[in-house]
Amino acid sequence: MKPTHELPPQRHSPHLFKSFFQGSFACSTACRGEGRRVDLVINSGHDTLLEKDYAHLADYQLQTARDGARWYLIEKTPGEYDWSTLLPMLHAAENNGIELIWELAHFGWPDHLDIWQPAFVDSFAAFARAMAKLMRDEGYAAPFVTPMNQVSFWSWAGADVAWFNPHATGRGRELKQQLVRASVAAMWAIREELPGARFVLTDPLVHVAAADDSAASREEANRQHHAQFEAWDMLSGRLHPELGGDSSLLDILGLNYYPDNQWTVNGDPLDSHSPSYRPLSSLLLEVWQRYQRPLLLAETGAEGEMRVPWLSGVVEQVNLAMDQGVQMEGISVFPAVDYPSWADDRRSPGGLFGLPDANGNRTPYEPYALEIRSQQIRLKKTVQEG
Repeated sequence: MKPTHELPPQRHSPHLFKSFFQGSFACSTACRGEGRRVDLVINSGHDTLLEKDYAHLADYQLQTARDGARWYLIEKTPGEYDWSTLLPMLHAAENNGIELIWELAHFGWPDHLDIWQPAFVDSFAAFARAMAKLMRDEGYAAPFVTPMNQVSFWSWAGADVAWFNPHATGRGRELKQQLVRASVAAMWAIREELPGARFVLTDPLVHVAAADDSAASREEANRQHHAQFEAWDMLSGRLHPELGGDSSLLDILGLNYYPDNQWTVNGDPLDSHSPSYRPLSSLLLEVWQRYQRPLLLAETGAEGEMRVPWLSGVVEQVNLAMDQGVQMEGISVFPAVDYPSWADDRRSPGGLFGLPDANGNRTPYEPYALEIRSQQIRLKKTVQEG
């Protein structure tokens, strides 16, 4: 019998978004304490510099961007929607040829709602429907939408360790299921108004390794590692189908990946020299093999001088994944512009552009800009060479 030889996987050619390299704006509206909401769109100056910020992205050929529709501002009064903070964003993006991926809830919600109650789900679905109608009226037939940003992280930070709202402990799984219910209801509502809408479902991409060679440590590491898939499994109906998930809702998976996204079960960080560290390409391949859905590296970046080597390494790993047939559709640099950190008010020097000066001007971090341009040229050459 003659031996069979499998053909190597065909490298994927990205096509979903206007640009492969993208920019993500910080748009969390989390509450760090009672009455202490932190709106990063305001803190970064983005709310008053929309035209300039989108023009900056266009200048660097980052023609797709993630940005936020701030629910807490739009629905200050129950059932009434004020689009005065969103329409300028939409029109400024149009003016500069920027395609937006809209986040509908990034760790924040209107003050009049209790996130634990059924009314929260209903209100979010109604907001999503109103947003879809607005987009349709504005001429958009197939917008990109993220209903709830980072369901898994929000559940952990907000309801396991009380880092931000809803400031609970021991209720992470309960919150995860509630956020999934809301996401599912919102996606069905959007689809009824805009059947062509696409959903980018974001969560951190992580690796958790055993702390030692014991069976207990290996088992716990495996449990923690696979917990990152729970929200996507729920949204697709694989897990807890009573939440309303459906395979048709699992559209584009947005993966957020940073230098601290790998650790051991005891919480110690893994660096790239650790024998337990996994290459990014293998993590991407794992997600791809599990779901067979388009992947977007929805947030990635490092701070200070680490920005350039981090991006270079990420692109190298993404290319390796694409060579293995993984359907990678983009890499989104986060943050596009600097902001005072929402967690502790310090400046977060990780952006392509800095905080604005007194005249509203931002200075690009030139080494980062040059690296992005270099990677764009390499990608274009790769595509041309087939």
